[in-house]
This record gives sequence, C-alpha cells and structure tokens, in this order.
Amino acid sequence: MEELGKVILLILFLLSAAETRSEPQVPCFFIFGDSLVDNGNNNGLLTLARANYMPYGVDFSEGPSGRFNNGRTTVDVLAQLLGFRYFIPPYSTVQRNEVLRGVNFASGAAGIRDETGNNLGEHYSFTEQVEHFREVVQVIRRLFQRNDTKLCDHLSKCIFFIGMGSNDYLNNYFMPNYYTTSSDYSPRTYSAVLLEDYSRLLNVQLYELGARKVAVIGLGGIGCIPYELARLSVSNNKTGSRCNEKINKAITIFNIGLLQMVKRFNRDMEDAMFIYVNTYESSKDLVKNAMAYGFTVVDKGCCGVGRNNGQITCLPFQTPCANHSSHLFWDAFHPTEAANQIYATKAYNSTSSFDVYPMNIKQLALA
Repeated sequence: MEELGKVILLILFLLSAAETRSEPQVPCFFIFGDSLVDNGNNNGLLTLARANYMPYGVDFSEGPSGRFNNGRTTVDVLAQLLGFRYFIPPYSTVQRNEVLRGVNFASGAAGIRDETGNNLGEHYSFTEQVEHFREVVQVIRRLFQRNDTKLCDHLSKCIFFIGMGSNDYLNNYFMPNYYTTSSDYSPRTYSAVLLEDYSRLLNVQLYELGARKVAVIGLGGIGCIPYELARLSVSNNKTGSRCNEKINKAITIFNIGLLQMVKRFNRDMEDAMFIYVNTYESSKDLVKNAMAYGFTVVDKGCCGVGRNNGQITCLPFQTPCANHSSHLFWDAFHPTEAANQIYATKAYNSTSSFDVYPMNIKQLALA
C-alpha cells in the first residue's frame, strides 16, 4: 500500500510536469514567506534560523543551500510544475539578468509582524521582503528601458506566492516569555490585527507594485508538528488529541479570516485574482491517509533530538533517519521533500474547494 501511494503520486506529478510547455506557463514567479520556502536568504545573517549545513539538503542537487529540509521546497516543485527550467533564485544572490523570471524573498523566522522571530536572530520580515521586491521592480523597470506599460504587463502575468503567518504564532503569540501579544490580545483579536497588517501589505503595497495573480497560502496544522508534540506531555493533554489544539484553534481563526480576505480582494479588485491554498486541510489529509501517501511516520522528525525528534531541531552533521520519504516531517518544524511534493501538487492541480479556492495555481497561471 505504501509503495502504491508513492507510485500514484509520482504519476500525478509527472503528468502535471508533462503538461508544462517548453516555455514557462508564466513569465515570472515571486515568492514571499518564511523557512517553509526560504532557499538561502538567511545564509549570510546572524541567526539561529539557518539551514545551510548537512544533513539539510542531503537529497538536493545543490546540497545544503539554505532550504530547511532534505530536498525541494513546495515552491521548488511549483516552479517545476509551472515549467521553469531552473529554481527561482534567492534575493540574497540573484543576478540582474535573472530577476525577469522571478525572485524568492522568503526568510526563515519571518512573520507578518516586524518583531516576530526576533528571538531567533536576524531575518527579513514580510515588510522588508516587500521592500526588497520594490527594489527588484526598479531593476526590471530599467531592464525595460523605463517603459512602465511593459513593466506592468510583465508583472501582471507573474504568479505571486505569499505564505506568511506561521511564525506570528510559533515565534510570537505562543512564546509568552519573550512576547506580550498573548496577554495583549485574545486569539480572535490577534488574528484580526494580523490580517489587518497582512491586508495592507497585500492589497496596498504589493498590488500597487504590480501583483495581479496572487496565491495566498493558509497556515498548516502547527499544533501537530514534532516541536509542539514534544512539548505536549501526556499529563497535560486532556483533550485526547495528539496535537496542541489550543494552537490549532487559533490557527483556524486566522485561516477563516484569510479566506474571507481573499474573497473580499476578488470582489473589490476586478483586475486581480487572489486564490487561497488550504494547507491546513491538506496537512490533515496527509496524516489521516498517511499510508496511502507513502508515509509511515507522521509524528516525528526524520532528523532531530529528544521526544518526537522535536525538542531540538536537526543539528549539523547529525545522522537522519534511513528512509527520508517515509517521514512527513524532516525536522521539528518542516515537511520532507516527499510531503512538499504533495502539497505543491495539490495547490497546482486540485479541483477541490477544500484544497484551493476559487481555483488552483495552474488555473491562476492561465487566467
């Protein structure tokens, strides 16, 4: 059954990839986010949120590039599905002649709020990532000989992948010893504050800079990652759930608001299309049907230390588990390449409104 599940997923991925043309389906792909999609922007920063050492990247063609898992991230797989010949380069090392096809601005520990992730050290918040995109837009404008019509037309055809918010809970709201947000706000009020900031950065700044095809990524089941499972002792878990439901309930409030924000954007902006990618439901599906997807371990990291391999994340040159693709999680926080391939394929191809709304990324590319 395990091997059958892997074969089915491989066939689906190959069929999707085969549909891509010799030219990409969109001219460019811009990525904003955190460590789930960071591909090296934190490598030169003074921070604990770095992954440019083995065994990170053990299954990646470029080795430990700064990606926080064993191989490709979700956006790497999406770039392949969209027909890009090469992975989208990180902002930290992108060359001038590369920016026309896109840039990855994501930064480990980043959040919607500027202070989020400061407990881990330096990083680029969402506000800073948007400013980096502003700089790139000016580079593209110069490449187009300052032709604003050509610039706007180019950017309007690009896919913008926005995945923010996880750290606003993991490395802010649920760290009361470091941040005051949990005492300042109830979960519902905190969600509203986050969404107000998120909306401003998306609806005002990114839109004004030219974003017209935007995939907004919902938060996954953070209460079920190895880090949280390791912290959730049996004696303190009275709900009967294996996950931290206090965190998941807060995440659900945010995700509901995020979907409503996407609907509002589509109602108010006739020349733009926003889609919502429901990572929370996809992560539940991967756990519920783990065997069908080829996973035998869904509650432990492949690499890590302590209970659930989640008390301390993957250490430099630590020996990971033998079968990487059998694990849903690579370390205390991040999915394996095998899981990322499923998340990306669902976001790109799914026709279920439980996974994507109102359309998938493939349809967004064609819109």
